[in-house]
Amino acid sequence: MTSPTARAVPTTRAELRAALDEPMPLDQVDLADLDNFADGVTPWRMFHTLRHQDPIHWQPEEAPDSGFWAVTRHADIARVDRDAETFTSTKFVNLEEVDEDQIKKRASILELDGVRHRALRSVIQRQFGAGVINSYTDFLRGLTATTLDAALAKGTFDFVADVSADFPINVLARLLDVPPKDNQRLIDWGNRIIGNTDPDYADVLLNSAESEQYRDLPFRSPASLEVFEYGRELARQRRGGDGTDLVSKLVNTTPRDGVPLSAQDFDNYFLLLVVAGNETTRHTISHSMLALLQHPEQLARLKDDPSLIPTAVEEFLRWASPVYHFRRTATRDVELGGKQVKEGDKVVMWFASGNRDEDVFDNPYDLDVTRTDNDHVTFGKGSPHLCLGNLLARTEIRIMFEELIPRIADIKLAGDVPRVRSNFVNGIKKLPVEVTLT
Repeated sequence: MTSPTARAVPTTRAELRAALDEPMPLDQVDLADLDNFADGVTPWRMFHTLRHQDPIHWQPEEAPDSGFWAVTRHADIARVDRDAETFTSTKFVNLEEVDEDQIKKRASILELDGVRHRALRSVIQRQFGAGVINSYTDFLRGLTATTLDAALAKGTFDFVADVSADFPINVLARLLDVPPKDNQRLIDWGNRIIGNTDPDYADVLLNSAESEQYRDLPFRSPASLEVFEYGRELARQRRGGDGTDLVSKLVNTTPRDGVPLSAQDFDNYFLLLVVAGNETTRHTISHSMLALLQHPEQLARLKDDPSLIPTAVEEFLRWASPVYHFRRTATRDVELGGKQVKEGDKVVMWFASGNRDEDVFDNPYDLDVTRTDNDHVTFGKGSPHLCLGNLLARTEIRIMFEELIPRIADIKLAGDVPRVRSNFVNGIKKLPVEVTLT
């Protein structure tokens, strides 16, 4: 299968700003149309219109889905994300509407609230804490050097395949304690599962008639079965051991609420680690490199002053917004931004829009590697669901650019930049570049 014809992606700052400056009429905004997310510009135009004209916007959807409230301002996103009692995750966090039987079978830690959510989160929380992540620094630098040595030696290469995907997946392999030979399988599983609306990735497209036979699997993806099988074998090998890897922690730790993980809990938790452990960091690194190509003066600033890179990481995360949205469901009738939200309505936090909110960020459509007090919502905002791996992601991105930038004298695009057909993951499939070394 092939994806729809890709729209031209702006490759310079001037092209980017020209595209953004064209107003989007409110009646043309459609966040449910996946083709609107193909060019890297239309989503931002839609978000801009909504923030200024209808920040709590009712978005219809095609049957069997029933529509959702699109929350696009930073302050409203924060309100929804912090209030798990009014806006629950237990009815699922993507746009697909699921019944109670599907919830029982498919729920991961993302789809839990309250005591059980905190208990399952705590099982591996220490593995993502500062003490453990800081101990990985030397390993991460060595891994980065290996990735960059192989990629830069080619001169012209796909930055996504050779850098953005290669580096995080090697880190994930270390955390799971699986051999590097399995890396490509882990990458492919992530693509096939998260890319369930992209014909280039999905085994079965979400909402297709064929997907009904996989309705009880995460993301309705048959690839989930392969991930389950792989994880179960790892669990069998490590159960009863004293390993410190993530799999060992999951199978040998009783959550603090005293309720052991069921086999289904393990399956869904493991799948989430495989997917989340690669996809978001990979797309952030890819978007960051593309942004530096579009803003060469910012790349020059980082080359002149590498001490800016830790600050730049927060700007990269704001700019990239690798996950467009997460959904909640209203548990009661509630007023939100002047609109009356009914119990059971889907309420969707468009984090990507919040990261361009003019009330919070000066010149939000400019990449600024010196931007301070960067209150982005890429990992959530004051939420009990704050991304567990946020410190690891920040560390990976920082080390990647600390190692990459001093090596390159020049870098330029060498081809088209196709994007994942999705309104959930803000992903880049390929980023062909030509590099001259220092």
